[in-house]
Amino acid sequence: MSTKTILMLDDDKHVLEVCTIILETIGYRIEVSETSHDIIEKVEEVQPDLILMDNWIPKIGGVEATRLLKSHPSFRDIPVIYLSANTDIQQLAKQAGADNYLAKPFDLEDLENMVADLLCCS
Repeated sequence: MSTKTILMLDDDKHVLEVCTIILETIGYRIEVSETSHDIIEKVEEVQPDLILMDNWIPKIGGVEATRLLKSHPSFRDIPVIYLSANTDIQQLAKQAGADNYLAKPFDLEDLENMVADLLCCS
């Protein structure tokens, strides 16, 4: 079985570091970005199996970045987990077209389980 790659977009370096450590420890390859304006180019370069998208990612934001990704014929089937501390995260994730969402702060075990569930079924 090949190693699955996760692209994580978040402007919070602490969140990127913690999630990278946790997800690499359980066997995933992690690529990170602190901006979202070049989402299509990043996905072409990284070829992720799953994307973790922050709502408040700089430049165009998580909703627009996810919409761009989901409207691209080659990338629309890549699962996206939407991350936000907003109280309306469920609505934001739906508006973006994300496959699932996690409210910040989230339990790392919930993150692991959601990632595993989406990667097994994609």
